[in-house]
Amino acid sequence: MTEQQRYADAVARYFEAWNATEEEALGKAVAAAFDGPATYTDPLADVAGHDGLAAVIAGAHAQFPGFVFRQLGDVDGHHDVVRFGWELVAPDGTAPVAGFDVARLADDGRIRTVVGFLDRVPAM
Repeated sequence: MTEQQRYADAVARYFEAWNATEEEALGKAVAAAFDGPATYTDPLADVAGHDGLAAVIAGAHAQFPGFVFRQLGDVDGHHDVVRFGWELVAPDGTAPVAGFDVARLADDGRIRTVVGFLDRVPAM
């Protein structure tokens, strides 16, 4: 497997986790995408471990029901670090939220850490 494929696979699993809405599916997707002690930090959250990650993801779905996360642009990486853009897409096709994440991968290809940035957020 090429490094680029490793990065793309990790990001695909990341989006599977962020788009899982059923509790059991969410738990499985988080475990597949993130290593056990993984951390996730963005302007709104700072959590560690599968339970913390699942709670943040469930909270996003509670705040934005029916929305899906979609990758924006290409995945880029070097060594064990990958970066990618994303947007949160409403059922009507608009994308009121967008951001950019940088993740460090563990040896097994799962995500060890994520640092996220919000580029576009709706006015509250």
